[in-house]
Amino acid sequence: MSKLGPLQYFRDVKAEAKKVTWPSRKETIASTIAVFIMVVLASLFLYLSDQIIAYLVSLVLRLGA
Repeated sequence: MSKLGPLQYFRDVKAEAKKVTWPSRKETIASTIAVFIMVVLASLFLYLSDQIIAYLVSLVLRLGA
């Protein structure tokens, strides 16, 4: 493995950064909306799962009392 000097490293970083394809504004907005929708769906799923498990635990605990 060869060692690079700091100047060569930053030249390589600059060259790689030029190869990056950035998303358009439209793609960014669409991706952001998709992420928000998935977060809401995941939150609802976890909330409902938690409520069902809490109810089942309370039923089991009432049986023992």
